[in-house]
Amino acid sequence: MKLNSINDILWYQFGAAIDMLDNAIEACPDELWQARLFPAEIPEFAEFWCLAYHSLFWLDFYLSETAENFTPPAPFTLSEFDASLLPERVYSKAELREYLRYGRSKCRTTLESMTDFMAPQQVRPNWRIESVGELHLYNLRHVQEHAAQLAMFLGQNVASAPGWVGKAQD
Repeated sequence: MKLNSINDILWYQFGAAIDMLDNAIEACPDELWQARLFPAEIPEFAEFWCLAYHSLFWLDFYLSETAENFTPPAPFTLSEFDASLLPERVYSKAELREYLRYGRSKCRTTLESMTDFMAPQQVRPNWRIESVGELHLYNLRHVQEHAAQLAMFLGQNVASAPGWVGKAQD
């Protein structure tokens, strides 16, 4: 497919990061779904499922038009806004993969319709991100960071990890 705009370029790389997150979630064996990735002194999103959920929640939030009207789809809650509060229950792999499909679709639609990369955007009060374009790049980096952490954890614990995705699949 021929790249026609910055929107296309951004989608193919952002979509690749989301695909890598999906591959890590899918590859996680049941016995590691609630395994800790980080030491006990790092309580927030320390388990595999929770780090995956954290990534998906913020993907969804940063793609939203306004912070004030953001609500994740059921069964997910706003617990991520309170760093000391974990979700009420462990979300299943199927639930998180459904949330990922929702976020992937929202991302593609958002990027396809983006008309002003430099438009002002501030999703948090007093935050350093000032433009729509920078927010999308920040969001992409956040998804990729956690996809890499999950893949590395799998590589260390099951001797196999999902590989690199160079470009989003349509």
